[in-house]
Amino acid sequence: MIKILICDGLDESGLKILRSAEGVEADTPEGLGAAEIKGILPEYDAMIVRSRTKVTADLIESSQRLKVVGRAGTGVDNIDAEAASARGILVMNTPGANAM
Repeated sequence: MIKILICDGLDESGLKILRSAEGVEADTPEGLGAAEIKGILPEYDAMIVRSRTKVTADLIESSQRLKVVGRAGTGVDNIDAEAASARGILVMNTPGANAM
């Protein structure tokens, strides 16, 4: 089972796609701060953020299981990509996904 932590909310259509995938569990806890995320992140293989959540080196280092951080939007300014890369964690974004 692949566990995904969705920190900043996603459109319902995106959640539906993730939740319908076989072998995927997508959790969407609301309003978590850095300390709360750090406390539960070790349970997850992936995390999806938007602009609110700051994915710091400290947060990245708190999970041995994390393999990918996805930014639902353009840019990765709120993700410490260098710290992620040093741990072999893939960082990706979705440029143009919100364009019409």
